[in-house]
Amino acid sequence: MRLFALSGLFVLLAACEQNAPGESPAGADAIDGIDMIHHVGALADDDMQGRAPGSPAEEKVIQYLTAQFAEAGLQPGNGDSWTQEVPLVKITASPDMVMTIAPQGESEGETMQLAYGEDMMAFTRRLQPEIVVEESPLVFAGYGIVAPEYDWNDYEGLDVEGKTVVVLVNDPGFATQNPELFTGNAMTYYGRWTYKYEEAARQGAAGVIIVHETDAAGYPWEVVTGSWSGPQFDLASAGEEYRLPLRSWITRDAAERLFAASGMTFEEAKAMALEPDFQARPLNHAVSITINNTVEEITSNNILAKLPGATRPNETVIYTAHWDHLGTNPANTEDPVFNGAVDNATGLAGLLELAEAFGTLDETPDRTIVFLAVTAEESGLLGSKWYAEHPVFPLETTAGVINMDSMNVYGPTQDVVVVGYGNSELEEYLARAVEEQGREIVPEEHPERGYYYRSDHFNFAKYGVPALYAESGSEYTGENAAEAARHAAEYTEKRYHKPSDEYAEWWNLEGAVQDLKLYFAIGQELANTEDFPNWYEGNEFKAIRDRSADMRQGQ
Repeated sequence: MRLFALSGLFVLLAACEQNAPGESPAGADAIDGIDMIHHVGALADDDMQGRAPGSPAEEKVIQYLTAQFAEAGLQPGNGDSWTQEVPLVKITASPDMVMTIAPQGESEGETMQLAYGEDMMAFTRRLQPEIVVEESPLVFAGYGIVAPEYDWNDYEGLDVEGKTVVVLVNDPGFATQNPELFTGNAMTYYGRWTYKYEEAARQGAAGVIIVHETDAAGYPWEVVTGSWSGPQFDLASAGEEYRLPLRSWITRDAAERLFAASGMTFEEAKAMALEPDFQARPLNHAVSITINNTVEEITSNNILAKLPGATRPNETVIYTAHWDHLGTNPANTEDPVFNGAVDNATGLAGLLELAEAFGTLDETPDRTIVFLAVTAEESGLLGSKWYAEHPVFPLETTAGVINMDSMNVYGPTQDVVVVGYGNSELEEYLARAVEEQGREIVPEEHPERGYYYRSDHFNFAKYGVPALYAESGSEYTGENAAEAARHAAEYTEKRYHKPSDEYAEWWNLEGAVQDLKLYFAIGQELANTEDFPNWYEGNEFKAIRDRSADMRQGQ
């Protein structure tokens, strides 16, 4: 990664816009694909050891980003500091574990031994050296959802104290493709694994087993094994009642064996879970597992830089990207480093390019521009959650957030996708910038994957701040369009959350540069208006934003 092949650089030189020798590009013209590649090379190098929070590599990330921000003419974003401390706990479970599922009571049948990584993944966020779940009765709780607005309650009449619930991933709308059930193909937050664990904890369960299916989850089993092995992180301030003793996944094959032993097929169970009068049912088996943990309190950091506003410095526009990735896994002897080149060294490179672009402007924007690189996104959006709970800049005077997570390395596109389309007035700012580029906005291609709930903008949205997550679509242009589409299609299956997420010579940053120029135009307009964009009517976050308007008037 340190020294790129000359052939790769020549391809990039041809693909990315270049400035004539001696020019000092300003604003959007300063955004450059070659610079992005060098940033990715530094941040996704093997020496960065996968950018795990709290690892020795964290200080290297901080040093690199702050040096680049300073060179761009920015100031420290947290008083006189470039960082905001985020207190975390690091929990590392030993992979030497077996999940035993045995018949309960007078039930007959085989005892299943599920192997770690191959059949199941299990972990905990309890801050204990040993977690023992012994003969916890298994209950099939459908999708594990309590959603009054959809008149849906999978836990109705069910006492799960001491029990482990087996639930399906995603939500009933995806399974039926019925637009009148939940939101049809588009995943709601009820479909996310984070919600499944949160709701089971509220119900008092001992554990959760989520059945993995590639289509419903939006990623293959290897993503589960890569994401949930090795150190896991949580906010140190999280209450113990929120931490289930057992969080786990099993493969569909393991689920089919379990349901068959319980007297039904897996498909029959899925059909039951879609009935309006579904009632959770015992599976006549119990689960036992022992999880041995190493628990360590650590301090990680969000990294902040700012360009103070000329006339309204107390009002802010925030650009975000997460700096962390999955670290290393020595068990992967061939390649132990999760480099995270696309996810999310590209977003960090974009953050730095935007910082440089704003730093070159002759006239400073009216509002303060903040560049926020957050930690522990891969562990549940923890860095952005901490920032939203402890904002350096008041959220009520934050005009909007623009998030970057895994940028386009495949080539230019005609279309632009808004993840969570139809949510906020920031989309009108985007529409104007897109029109200037001669591109078009299209609906989200895979709403069933729940991307809106899978990146850091979501934590700002929960506190009422309009947050935009827009990116290149799939209508690639140019002579290499077919090849670009093929590479993009392969990413989730072959590289997402795997050690193979590394820089490749075929990368084409034209699309990333396109998108960064959109983000720059939006941020520049937003920083020079007096407006505070809001959520559209009917959005669940609008009431929170409306209340913040009263707070702004009092300042």
